[in-house]
Amino acid sequence: MPAHSFSELHTIPFYECNVNNRISIPMLINILILASEHQNENLGLDQTYLIDHYDVGWVVTSYSIHINQLPRKDSVVKMTTSGTSYNRYFAFREFWLHDQDGQELVKVESIWVLMNEQTRKITPIDDTIIAPYQSEKVKRVPRLTRPERIESGADVSAKEYQVRWSDIDFNGHVNNSRYPEWMLDSLPMAFLNEHEPGNIDIRFENEVKYGNRVTSSVLVDSSDNAKIKTVHEIKSNDVLSASATIIWKEIKAKGNDQS
Repeated sequence: MPAHSFSELHTIPFYECNVNNRISIPMLINILILASEHQNENLGLDQTYLIDHYDVGWVVTSYSIHINQLPRKDSVVKMTTSGTSYNRYFAFREFWLHDQDGQELVKVESIWVLMNEQTRKITPIDDTIIAPYQSEKVKRVPRLTRPERIESGADVSAKEYQVRWSDIDFNGHVNNSRYPEWMLDSLPMAFLNEHEPGNIDIRFENEVKYGNRVTSSVLVDSSDNAKIKTVHEIKSNDVLSASATIIWKEIKAKGNDQS
């Protein structure tokens, strides 16, 4: 039996877009997570229910984001998600974003765990929680590409941030969409105006909480003429909180962009 999938339409408003009038990466993550939250609610397994009945909540550990094209402002997209497979500790969830012609714009693979709300430790996945998703039980869920690390002494750019109240989600730690926001902000605006990600591999290592200070470091690798690669790390008190590798592509001249 195939895994239960959930789809809904979404119109991209201006406040979800960047200066190029395409959805920003943090907002892309937010709307896809919104679709999964709506699926959870549809199945009667929303976050409040999980906390009240099991004292656990879902936490993402990694994303692999493949971008064919970021949708523009005012475009209508179809968001689809499916909890494809799971094992004792890890759940594999997929997301798709399609345009109105059915063309795939974005594909996201992700790994999730259940975390005890009191101990903040990973807990085994209860079969009664996962059953409504019709996910396949497997020995091993797919492995996502692990981001590269920045070598000690590398020539990096870095920015420091204070974690604000508005950065915190209902789990009590930094919302996962904030990390790519900090990562991208470490790059020059001129670069971001002329490039957009084609592939993002991001991994979350340790929680960051209110009041912490974080440093966002980036190493730019342009040794391959065909593509530019950036390697990112977010650290708090020298402890790695998140890392990412991003492959970039040039944005077409606005006059030639017919999408």
